[in-house]
Amino acid sequence: MRAVLTRVKSASVVIDGKVNGQIGRGFLILLGIGPNDTEKECRYLAEKALGLRIFTDENDKMNLGLADIGGQVLVVSQFTLYGNCRKGRRPSFTDAAGPELGNELYEKFLQYCAELGYPPQHGEFGAHMEVESVNDGPVTLILDTQQLLEEPRRK
Repeated sequence: MRAVLTRVKSASVVIDGKVNGQIGRGFLILLGIGPNDTEKECRYLAEKALGLRIFTDENDKMNLGLADIGGQVLVVSQFTLYGNCRKGRRPSFTDAAGPELGNELYEKFLQYCAELGYPPQHGEFGAHMEVESVNDGPVTLILDTQQLLEEPRRK
């Protein structure tokens, strides 16, 4: 699984002209799912993302998490995070999970966010969405479970 996580002052997602999800201060998470992802990666990524301390404290250090600031979460499915641009000019998306697995794990990710205390606002899997955000910092991180879960290299 891959996520692009942005610290935001506000964010929203619109589907068919209607606001489907909207938050104030917190995280906008664009979530991509690969064909080999499982609930294990899903749970791990939710815990990792929601546990990040990337809000500044009184000393201007990134020391505070979502709980400390009363933050919110907006999750939007984003299969294009698995776009392969190695050949030609048009990306290939064959590295993304198929719709059935993608939707299943997207819904599971939303469930895990809620279980961890952050019921997410969200988009709709497979829908054409308009996403707006006011980035704070900007602070944007890329989380990839394949990299996060691999064994550390010894020097």
